[in-house]
Amino acid sequence: MKLNTGSRSGERTHEGAPAVPYLGAEQRLRRSVMACLLWEQQFYEDGASIADRIGEAARRVPAATLAAIAIEARTVHNLRHVPLLLVSVLAETGKGTPIVQDTVVRVVQRADEIGELLAVHAHRCGVSPKAVKPVLTHGLRKGLARAFRSFDEYQLAKWDRGGVIKLRDALFLCHAKPADDDQAALWKRLIDGELATPDTWEVGLSTGGDKRETFERLLREGKLGYLALLRNLRTMTEVGVDPDVLCGAILARKGAQRVLPFRYVAAARACPQLEPEIDQALAAAIADMPPLPGRTIMLVDVSGSMRSKLSSRSDLTRMDAAAALASIVRGDVRVFSFSARGCSWAPGKGRSHDGTTPVLVEVPPRRGMAGVDAVIGSQEHGGTMLGQAIREANDLPHDRLIVITDEQSHDPVPDPVADRAYMINVASARNGVGYGRWTRIDGFSESVLRFIVAHEERDDQTGSPG
Repeated sequence: MKLNTGSRSGERTHEGAPAVPYLGAEQRLRRSVMACLLWEQQFYEDGASIADRIGEAARRVPAATLAAIAIEARTVHNLRHVPLLLVSVLAETGKGTPIVQDTVVRVVQRADEIGELLAVHAHRCGVSPKAVKPVLTHGLRKGLARAFRSFDEYQLAKWDRGGVIKLRDALFLCHAKPADDDQAALWKRLIDGELATPDTWEVGLSTGGDKRETFERLLREGKLGYLALLRNLRTMTEVGVDPDVLCGAILARKGAQRVLPFRYVAAARACPQLEPEIDQALAAAIADMPPLPGRTIMLVDVSGSMRSKLSSRSDLTRMDAAAALASIVRGDVRVFSFSARGCSWAPGKGRSHDGTTPVLVEVPPRRGMAGVDAVIGSQEHGGTMLGQAIREANDLPHDRLIVITDEQSHDPVPDPVADRAYMINVASARNGVGYGRWTRIDGFSESVLRFIVAHEERDDQTGSPG
């Protein structure tokens, strides 16, 4: 997340507006990474081409920069797979330096990510997972060995699943040496398939245990992660889990720090009868956010391309992610949606705006689930008249302008008039418009909003204009 500048070129967005080129590979890499679920199709581009572009840009940045972006993607934006791709590239570009080992340890935070990293590396190197050993670099092998030493028996057993590369095979591949006799005994149990069975909801259900009793016990004992809780709400209500126990766990928010805002939206849609409790939990997350000083205008892109799903296995869209972000901003905030109101089509000429019908639709000042619903239902989801939306916003009184979009504008995008103006990109398309006088931010976690607060606090301390 940083201030970027640039000049216009012949490049264009997918909808045809003049795009702003990047200053270098780092900006290109950040743009492609921070809102990317690896190998997932997006509205304008397929997942394979995005992954190829990420790999190309990753090879063009210094190893230290690449390591920092990989760590940020994992630890700040809570992305899981794209950081593994970056580490795979780093294993080559940072060869012979300790930065590879250190980055592997920072990025691999779950035991199953050891096998996933090896599988990603094999895929990128063009070999089968069973033939990954010859392409392992010294740094990658040593980093994985160090990562192995950080997991206890519960973590190893929980994630010792039938993946492409099993944990016992990964242990042999990285030649890890145990820290002591206890760890040596643990790894022998892993190799022999004799790890103690972990007490998880997956195990409880797979062994034929009563679903209601299993879920209630795990909830009472605090052994069900918050993301797993939100994802299993429908199942738990269907099997008759005690509503008081279930609602108590939702409101307790144990482990909610790494749950992305749009996960609450998914949970409410899957289990609408629990939306009041889910909304209360989201309100608690909002209370954790620092308020923005002054007057803020927020523009949320609700064009058709924002209806692209976040992943093939999810019903959530980038519009959901954008609306969820807009619903958790605190302070004196006016929220507007924009799409292509007042636009018409002419044969051979494409879309044109009549110049009189406003593109912006002001959304009632609601927060949480009500705010999400208000944004998404505010207008039809047509084209992306981002330029017209910003021109209209520039005429309104404000101290700060925040735009949440995939940046695929149809019309040219003007500069903002506010000194503090942010373009939050929630997609990974090759070209965008959020450069020049914009402070550009890539990603769809709440960390993008925390960045704005930290960025302005730093500027106030240094006397920078924003």
